Amino acid sequence: MATITISRGSYNKGKEVARKVAEKLGCRCIAREVILDACKEFNIPEIQLRRAIHDAPSILERFTHGKEKYIAYFKAALLNHLLTDNVVYHGLAGHFFVERAVRVLKVRIMSDMEDRVRCEMEREGVSREEALRVLMSDDDQRRKWSLSLYGIDTADPRLYDLVINLKDGTTVEHAAGIICQAAAFPGFQRDERSQKAIESLAFTTRVKAELVRAKPDVEVSANNGFVRINLKVALEEEEDIVAELRRVAESIPGVGRVDIKAAHRVKWNDGRLFP
Repeated sequence: MATITISRGSYNKGKEVARKVAEKLGCRCIAREVILDACKEFNIPEIQLRRAIHDAPSILERFTHGKEKYIAYFKAALLNHLLTDNVVYHGLAGHFFVERAVRVLKVRIMSDMEDRVRCEMEREGVSREEALRVLMSDDDQRRKWSLSLYGIDTADPRLYDLVINLKDGTTVEHAAGIICQAAAFPGFQRDERSQKAIESLAFTTRVKAELVRAKPDVEVSANNGFVRINLKVALEEEEDIVAELRRVAESIPGVGRVDIKAAHRVKWNDGRLFP
């Protein structure tokens, strides 16, 4: 079987397509479960996590690394779900967090704006003008989010293996059928190599999610229990931060050797760090 991520905008029937695909393939279909798991695991409010993976970062947050923590938590929860094959994930950011070494079918669902507006009007009971404003704002937030954090536009078709436009008679059933056919291709079937790749990625992500509490901008790589941590820190803070990172890392199941490399930053009188 295959693992599938479906990227969608608001009210474009992407959710319905995901559920239909899962039904046809006998897969688990997940979305909000990832957010709830992350909130429970890392003890954070759901509203804060939702905003962190949706709203475009502000200038202040780019300096304080506010979003990095929440994104690390969300990514850890998502990859934990994807460890088991035969999953359809629809929702925010799934395609960003799965590397090429992992065999995942990445799908983008598109819809005509007028159809989306009608769905918004019916569901929320608002005028056409208000529905259009909400949808355009939502699309803009998602685009700014990905550009700010990854330098990538969610609308770029190169991010996906398959782009389906629900127009000109293309129904949810048709779209689901196309996705199921694509998922059967050998290149999207998880083999031993890609399973090891996602296990390594999930482990690395889990370690980072634990470490960002102490140092949000820490860089982490992990392989076979060996964890390498890179960070920038003021000289006078190095000993305490390194000790805390080592303590946290060594407490995580599966972690063996921990290697920490710190680059020094100059702390100005007003508390800012350079570079």
